[in-house]
Amino acid sequence: MTETYSTQILKDEAATVQAAAVLATQLRPGQVIYLHGDLGAGKTTLVRGILHALGHVGKVKSPTYTIVEPYNLALASCYHFDLYRFQDPEEWEAAGFRDYFNTSSICLVEWPERADQVLPPADIEIHFDILPHGRVLHITSQHVLALEGLCQ
Repeated sequence: MTETYSTQILKDEAATVQAAAVLATQLRPGQVIYLHGDLGAGKTTLVRGILHALGHVGKVKSPTYTIVEPYNLALASCYHFDLYRFQDPEEWEAAGFRDYFNTSSICLVEWPERADQVLPPADIEIHFDILPHGRVLHITSQHVLALEGLCQ
């Protein structure tokens, strides 16, 4: 299996949106992307940038209370999960969330460690570390990714 690993420094929100646009070009239906990082690390900003780069027009709100927000885009149906408040694996089954993870959708999952017992494995994992001025983005993928231009 080929793996890609990249570490990038994101100086500000604009750099995060730029990184998201580059990542969006690499995404394909059927992929699961995990986003790890503390509160305020930039996970939702990255998702917002990805969704806009994939053609979503409008606001992207954090699904902290709804757990998931769906987006029907030209490339695929995208599902943005925020599992920060997730506590009960039975809720996962009852809500039918498992069905969202299929070959025609892209699932972007914040706080995946809160539901690791019910989630499928990630194709791409993104870890954020907060710096005094910016963020460090660590990307690991089970696939080769072309990440040139990720940060400028």
